[in-house]
Order: sequence, then structure tokens, then C-alpha cells
Amino acid sequence: MYQRLVEQRVKEALSDTPVVLVVGPRRAGKTTLVRKIGAAGRAYRTLDDPVVLNAARSDPAGFVRGLDGVVIDEIQRAPDLLLAIKKSVDEDYRPGRFLLTGSANVLTVPRVADSLAGRMETIRLLPLSRTEIFGRLSTFLARLFAGTLQSDRQAVLSDDLMQLVLIGGFPEVLSRDSERRRQDWARSYLTSILMRDLRDIAEVERLTELPRFARLLGEHSAQLINYSQLGAGIGVSYKTGQRYTALLEQLFLVATLPPWYANTLKRITRTPKLHFLDSGVLATVRGLTLARLKGNRDAFRALLESFVFSEILKLTAASDLRLTPYHFRDHQMREADIVLERDDGLIAAIEVKASATVRSADFNGLRILAPACQHRFAYGVVLYDGTDVVPFGDRLAAVPLSSLWG
Repeated sequence: MYQRLVEQRVKEALSDTPVVLVVGPRRAGKTTLVRKIGAAGRAYRTLDDPVVLNAARSDPAGFVRGLDGVVIDEIQRAPDLLLAIKKSVDEDYRPGRFLLTGSANVLTVPRVADSLAGRMETIRLLPLSRTEIFGRLSTFLARLFAGTLQSDRQAVLSDDLMQLVLIGGFPEVLSRDSERRRQDWARSYLTSILMRDLRDIAEVERLTELPRFARLLGEHSAQLINYSQLGAGIGVSYKTGQRYTALLEQLFLVATLPPWYANTLKRITRTPKLHFLDSGVLATVRGLTLARLKGNRDAFRALLESFVFSEILKLTAASDLRLTPYHFRDHQMREADIVLERDDGLIAAIEVKASATVRSADFNGLRILAPACQHRFAYGVVLYDGTDVVPFGDRLAAVPLSSLWG
């Protein structure tokens, strides 16, 4: 069993908060985590059980009545339970009463989000990070802001790095030996969430078009979002394309990354970027294999950027640092793939390069961003397929990709 980075955060939340919700994609390990935490004395209810689900939907208040110190799995299948839980908590505000999981972001439903404000802490659990898979404790974020990242003589490089990115982080994929079997699992997984889980959160008029829409999103991962182009790809409007993307974001298949901007910069992009949250699923959606990536570095770069973005989200979820991620791009296409803003305003930035060679021009976006941040700019790195930390000027360096889990 893997040690999850957010486990301690969940335990801390249960010690002082009545309701704790662990959200993330299906099969990411939420149930394993909460059952481990709740093994000592917590009752367990899963809404994947049809009998339990019918009881929860038909009489939410009656279902919750008498429950205390309970795990309720897949809460998105009966969101009205959250309203009943709110009433129960208002009557008895003791911490740790309800430990919930959700494979869809139920907090996007306004009446649900408002009802539990101040009563519930939400913790996101994505598929396994590389630091969890390797059994390490990553110090990447702290070292990034401190500017103390180190060389890694045992870095994962070249074809091994490609293979690692192609696999992604779902536990069941890691247990499969062949590339074909891993992609078979990912295809089945994608079909399941598009054709089954989506029905729990929305009515979709053209459900059969969603696999094709997911493939379109895959082609646009690590790019600026163009909802008109996405909608046109399956013959729907801009607004429908935007809605479908939001639904898949709600299911933790994709995420949108907002732009960073400052008043000191006049001509910058204010369009969000799109990322898949698991590089293995993204590779399957795009039909990418190790053999194909070896001959197409552009495809690997997009895959690698989404992989790094997901790894950063996983590290952030478990970090004591309070970080908000953005991207940066100006009208001359100078960019930083990930901009991390700390709650005190300090900023660090990351550019991703799918190559063992780093040039001064690779820092162009970081050199535009740094003066725009003024005294708030802490450090900027180009993550690359190498082993050494190489300085490229004041508070700028090329850094091994393996530093993410070192």
C-alpha cells in the first residue's frame, strides 16, 4: 500500500472539523485512504451499492440520522445527503463526525457549497505522484521558492522518463506489465467515467459524442482553451463546448489553469490553459506509445507539461505552502508554463522542456515575468531531461525534471 501525501492533512482535518471531504478522480485511491484512516471504529457506507444508494436518495435525513464517525463513499451520487449532513452537524458540531469521498466536485452545486461553508474541509486526492510511487518525501516546492534545488546524478532520463510519463499515476495501471494492458485499462476507465459517472452530475444531450470530445481535449492539452474550436469539433456551440469541458473538469479528468497577469504588462494572454490530470490517460486518449513518442518530441512535450502540472498539484495538496497555480504568456509567445503564487505574494515559475539541451532562449518567458513581479519573484526554473542544476542568471536555473520527486 502506498503512503499518500495527503493522509496527514486528512487526519488533522478530522481532529477539528465536523465534515471532511476527499475528492478526486475515480480509482485514484480515495476509498483505500479513507478506509485505512477509518479502520478503527468508523462505519462504512458506499453509494456504489444500489441498496445503500436508494436509501440515501429516498430519505436523506433518515439515512444520516444516527450516523456518527462514518465514512460515506461516492457522495456525489446522492448530493442531497450533504444537506442532511449539514442539519446533523448544526445540531452536533463535534469534529470528525463525517468522512466523505467524491469522484465529482459536488461543491460546484451552489446549494451544496453554501450549505456546508465553515463546516467542511475539502482535500483533493489525485492519482499517485512519483514521490509516492518511489516512497520519497519531496522537498521540491520549498527548495524552488528558496532557490536551493540540487543536481540529481540518478535522474530518470530519456526513454525511461518517457515511459514514466506514459504510465501516469493510477494504482491499477502501475500493476500492469505491458503498455498494451495499461492502455486497455485507461480506455475502459475513460468509457466508465464518460458514460456512467457523468450521469450522476448532469444531463448530457449528446452523451455518445463525449468520447470524441475527450479526444479533442487530449489534442489541446497543454494549450490555451478555444471553446469554439472544441465545440465545432463535435458540431456543438461555444457554450456547449464550454459546458462539456466544465463537466469533465468536475470529474477530475481535466483542469483549467488561469492566466497570471499584472498591470505592468499590457500585452499578455488572459486565456486559461487546459491540462489532463493524468498523463497516462492523456497518452491513451491521443494514441501515444513509447515508439511514437521517440519520433515525435512535440507530442512528448505536451504530454510532459501536463504530467508536470499534475505533479505540482499533487505536491501542493500536501504542502504547508499555500500556493495558487497559473500560467503566463505574452503576445510574443514568451511564456512560463506554471506560475506558483504563494499566499504572501511571493512567486516562483516553471518552464518545461522535453530535451536534454537548454538554451538561454528557453528562459525568455521567465525573464519577462521576473521584472513584472518585481521584488515578489523568488525563482524561475526550466525543468529539463538532465542531471545538473545549471544557473542561467539571477534567480534562474535549468533543473532536472527528477527534482520533482527528489
